[in-house]
Amino acid sequence: MSSMTRLILICLVLLMAFAMGGCTKKEETAAAEKVRVSATKAYEKYFGPAPTTDKGTCFAFVIYFPSAKEPGKVVPFPFFTFDEGSIKKVAIDRLLSGLDVPAYKGELTQPVPTGARLLGLTEEKGVVTVRFNRELLSLPTGSAEHRAFFNALVLTLVQFKGVGQVLVAVEGKEQGMPHADRQPLVKDEKAVLAPGPPRLLEVAAVKDKGAKTFEDVQAYFDRPVEIKDLVLSDKSGNPFAGELYRSVFDMAAVLKPNDPSLFSPGMPIKVRWKVVDKLGRTSEGSSELPLAVKEH
Repeated sequence: MSSMTRLILICLVLLMAFAMGGCTKKEETAAAEKVRVSATKAYEKYFGPAPTTDKGTCFAFVIYFPSAKEPGKVVPFPFFTFDEGSIKKVAIDRLLSGLDVPAYKGELTQPVPTGARLLGLTEEKGVVTVRFNRELLSLPTGSAEHRAFFNALVLTLVQFKGVGQVLVAVEGKEQGMPHADRQPLVKDEKAVLAPGPPRLLEVAAVKDKGAKTFEDVQAYFDRPVEIKDLVLSDKSGNPFAGELYRSVFDMAAVLKPNDPSLFSPGMPIKVRWKVVDKLGRTSEGSSELPLAVKEH
């Protein structure tokens, strides 16, 4: 299993990877012994105590993405993984690929030039050296986008235990890189924008690969939340009958429908919700979203 497959994403990074879609747990059922997810201090600062899981050892962390609304600033998003060994590499790869999330349309930007990629990462005595290919040199030095990307990079890495400094090198033309002279990147925590209230990301029907019927329908949020109220209805406003569960990591409300045949890809689903995150930020509202399909 690749490290990207093992990454349990929290935001719609999420849209592309919701591998956790079929892993649900019933609210009122006593499950196996729960273990608190191991969270970085950055995660706890922006998203509160990590949820529990009965799926094994898990790690919660933050990836920062450059803001489109406030150039030079970065926005934190929560992520989860079961693979501690690859956590830094996965975080950098995700930072490079960006977050294309409809719920955050127009709020995030991806300044990294097309073709830029991670070549390698080494760590020695608290110093992490990140090596990119030469395409990264196209990022204009001194621009707000440049500041935001490198600040996002260092903030993402220094949250991990034992990391004190971050260096950057670029293949073949290191002299063109502002930090190729072995000067560590400097983090700017003042550039971090505080998360707002939780957001609904999408509604998706989940099924086994190749199956004709859906197992459940999930309403995904951008962080762990407590579901105060949630109703899924058809376009006429008729609620779908079934049992409501919560997902692994408390990222979604999960409906086990009495009649799965009522659901089809792309059909409009009305969602009414009220949720609160682990730091007490409340979100409530209603929306109509097309039904996505996730296979696992």
